[in-house]
Amino acid sequence: MASGKHPVGGRPGQPATKQLSTAGGWIVGLVTLVVVAGCIGIGVANSDSNSTDVPPPTADDRAGTVPILAQAAASQGICYGWRLGAYYGSMLNVGSNLGDGVAVSDNPRCPRWVEVRAEVSYTSESSESNDSATVDVAGSADIDRADLYAVENGLQRFGLDSDVFVDDPGWAVCRAAVALPLLVAEAGVAPPVAPPSVDPAAQVAPLPDAGSDFWRDRWGWLLALAGLLLVAGLFFTVGFVQRGRQRAAFAGRSQGKS
Repeated sequence: MASGKHPVGGRPGQPATKQLSTAGGWIVGLVTLVVVAGCIGIGVANSDSNSTDVPPPTADDRAGTVPILAQAAASQGICYGWRLGAYYGSMLNVGSNLGDGVAVSDNPRCPRWVEVRAEVSYTSESSESNDSATVDVAGSADIDRADLYAVENGLQRFGLDSDVFVDDPGWAVCRAAVALPLLVAEAGVAPPVAPPSVDPAAQVAPLPDAGSDFWRDRWGWLLALAGLLLVAGLFFTVGFVQRGRQRAAFAGRSQGKS
């Protein structure tokens, strides 16, 4: 014989399981709103980081490059430097064997000089144009242009092409500057750099390898994907729990009617 009582927590015409389902729906909706809002915020922050500003060499890259060039300049009698800029004449960083921020071109302390010059352009994601870079090697008037051209082409052997300058311009321009003394010697402009006379343990460490920008460029999207997976997991868990409660409530009503 069926019981005349309503289910606990319910009211006439609305079982308790329906209230639980409604409450669960509110919870899932609130969690979804929070996660989606967080993903949107992450996407906005990540898109802001993809700016068109060209990054200059880091302090470590500059500090590691100057003493290497100073040793080469003392051995070969040629000043070496680098110059990094963006298109439309925006200069980002310049340096040489004389120090960070000190140029070799038109410098009275450098009658002979060789300098690597790079210009990098970043475009917005909405633009149809691609990021690009141009690299050339300049030198003092006493150095033949054909020799400078040979030095410029030699940078390709070190993997210093335009794509590398686009990916990490600051690291690339410092690495290119370090390669200049060897390429200048190969071109016959100057003798090879003399071996260092200092203790090997005190030698300047080589520049670090360029790091991958995979995580830097995609961390926002990866976090957004993790958020979506979390939402999917919450939907599955809440649905599974609600289904179990509905089965238990249905079994209770069946026993009450028997």
